[in-house]
Amino acid sequence: EALAAAAAFRFGAGRAYEAIVTQRIEMMREARLTGRQSFAECMIRRFDPAMRTCHATERRLAELATRASRIAELLRTRVNVAVEAQNQQLLESMDRRAALQLRLQQTVEGLSVVAISYYAVSLAGYLLAPLAKATGIDKSVPTALAVIPVVGLVWWLIWRMRKRIDGGA
Repeated sequence: EALAAAAAFRFGAGRAYEAIVTQRIEMMREARLTGRQSFAECMIRRFDPAMRTCHATERRLAELATRASRIAELLRTRVNVAVEAQNQQLLESMDRRAALQLRLQQTVEGLSVVAISYYAVSLAGYLLAPLAKATGIDKSVPTALAVIPVVGLVWWLIWRMRKRIDGGA
């Protein structure tokens, strides 16, 4: 394209020169001499082919510039498609990581319910041990009865806390 732009001035000047030469030859109105080639015939045999070559070269340069532009556009499109595919893969990878992190978080929450419940039931057992001794029942009975309500309460508290955090985010 740069080559065509640089040569456009010269080709334009060549067309103007061709018009001037043709006009001047017509203005000469030369008479034909027998056995001699006229100036107009000489110019037609030599000048016209040169000018046709210039016109053809100008067209070829314009076509090459157009092709180069199309090729550059195709390359840009190919690069854009590759970047889009890479971005898509990156987003899919991020989605997989987010899903994995969510599963890990849910697992940790479940384990937290178990650990907190274990310690809470142990504390409840210590608190209920004197009551069990006073009533004459085994101390493991009130501890066992406290397991389900304690686990439920711990699960509910963690669920409520998660909802507050999710709602605020």
